[in-house]
Amino acid sequence: MLEFNEVSKSFWTGTQRKVILDRVSFRVELGNSLGILAPNGTGKTTLINMMAGLEKPDEGEILRKSRVSFPLGFMGGVSTRLSAMENSRYIARIYGLDPDYVEAFCRWLCGIEEYFDMPVGTYSQGMRARFTFALMLALDFDIYLIDEGMPQTTDAEFNRKAGQLLRERLDKTTVIIVSHQPATLERYARSAAVLRDGQLTMFDTLEEAKQIYDYETQG
Repeated sequence: MLEFNEVSKSFWTGTQRKVILDRVSFRVELGNSLGILAPNGTGKTTLINMMAGLEKPDEGEILRKSRVSFPLGFMGGVSTRLSAMENSRYIARIYGLDPDYVEAFCRWLCGIEEYFDMPVGTYSQGMRARFTFALMLALDFDIYLIDEGMPQTTDAEFNRKAGQLLRERLDKTTVIIVSHQPATLERYARSAAVLRDGQLTMFDTLEEAKQIYDYETQG
């Protein structure tokens, strides 16, 4: 379970205060994957980072009574000086998992051949995205956090395998995905919410959330 209790978060932009959350409360139960619709510039990434514990709220509390992943694509904890092989084994030990399994899984899913044994700092952006996504799927979490959806690389085989694995995880884990595109949520979410003007409004169905979101964004 992941719960926000009266959480507030804002930033000073230099000219005005930008409110991300204003005394927001909600709960995500295990088994009920949540899609959050949010227009660009409303704080999607900040919200995901707060769920992961990477950013702190100004007020209120965030309770994590389950294993919550780092956000998809997050490079924190991955050393660019080390190879994907070294990173995967090191992070596996941090999470108490079998380094041989995590390395083999990432090597198989990434499909970057000899680059897997080279420093991550030498990778292209697409190769880094493939490695961080593989690493997230290799680790054992109850809730997976995704900002805007799985990385779309030019490698069709990776996109196919990664997409299939992510869909399989929905059967036994929970996904929280934040996006400005309703179509992205349809693939993963069972319930939905809309983030706008510092407020998060929960809906019973994704269709209800889409109707409100489309009306507000187009109006």
